[in-house]
Amino acid sequence: MRFSTFALAALAAASLAGSASAAPAKSDHDQIVALENGFTAAFNAKDIGKIMSCYAKQGLFVFDVTPPRQYVGWEAYRKDWQGLFKQFSGPAKMAISDLHVDVVGPVAWGHSIQDVTLSDAKGGKNHIVVRVTDVYRKFGGQWRIVQEHVSVPVDLDTGKADTLSKP
Repeated sequence: MRFSTFALAALAAASLAGSASAAPAKSDHDQIVALENGFTAAFNAKDIGKIMSCYAKQGLFVFDVTPPRQYVGWEAYRKDWQGLFKQFSGPAKMAISDLHVDVVGPVAWGHSIQDVTLSDAKGGKNHIVVRVTDVYRKFGGQWRIVQEHVSVPVDLDTGKADTLSKP
């Protein structure tokens, strides 16, 4: 009896030690935050392949801040990114703040403020602060953006965009 109790205790201790050293699985929320952080790093590196890896290849729909009104599909949005980085061939810098994410099963949504500075080949800079709302879906264990809306507030009296908006 003593041996079996000792064996059971040793087995339990080994099991606990193994689980204590294993890293806890990232929550869905944490995975989406990591996706957004990866997007930021890809933007700052101007890596279109990594940027587009954040988006679903099927069913993507985007309202971007630049014309046209909408981008339907992964390839259409990829071309938008190519055009942006062609126009602003100098350094790019983006920071995300106020990121909030809600997850319900395989669907999630989030919103953030993104402060972006793009530079052209001659050193000219374009600074803009945008509001971004994303819808995410989980495909094969991986979160991807399926819908995105990028916008800036508009002064209704003047019709002009407030590209450096503050709360």
